[in-house]
Amino acid sequence: MHFEILVEDLSGKATLDILMPKIIGKQHTCRVICYRGIGHIPKNLKSHTDVHHRILLDRLPDILRGYGKTYTDNPAKYSTVLVVICDLDEKCLKTFRQLLLDMLNECKPEIETRFCIAVEEGEAWFFGDPSAIKKAYPKAKINILNRYQNDSICGTWEHLADAIYPGGSSVLVKKPWFVIGKEKSSWAETITPYMNVDINKSPSFCYFRDKIRELI
Repeated sequence: MHFEILVEDLSGKATLDILMPKIIGKQHTCRVICYRGIGHIPKNLKSHTDVHHRILLDRLPDILRGYGKTYTDNPAKYSTVLVVICDLDEKCLKTFRQLLLDMLNECKPEIETRFCIAVEEGEAWFFGDPSAIKKAYPKAKINILNRYQNDSICGTWEHLADAIYPGGSSVLVKKPWFVIGKEKSSWAETITPYMNVDINKSPSFCYFRDKIRELI
């Protein structure tokens, strides 16, 4: 099978580029496409942002319709799956998931499509395997790592920064947004090689992993 995976930022791509082969094995393929933020589902499913801005939810109705056109009467649609991964942030999980499903039903892409939501943020998937964080960052503050509860709404990336970034999140949040993004990508590239996808304790990661494997 082939998986097309859409993520909202570079750190998400860095994470999935490394983790997907661990989940699907060598006999299947994937392509991870990153955007420049999550944005919002547009009213009436008509995007009003420039395509070059590459904001995931703003563009998603058009993206789904585009996949529909691409895979109409295309034999590859039977072995291709589109997976959209979003951070929950502070949204209501039930409401957000229903909005995504309503959009999917309206756009009706021609290939199998799944939504997976990281609760609260993508960094929650790293916390699901704390041993990987410790191997990647031997000087990580263990007491801070141990305080984290899986998939809790707590300012997840800031919590990780407090554990591994010099000076913690109070220093990092003062940096420009692109510096924070670069640091998050660095965390992804450093931690994910050590992650064991079969023992991860993050419920939202396990949901994503199991959905992929069910499709296979």
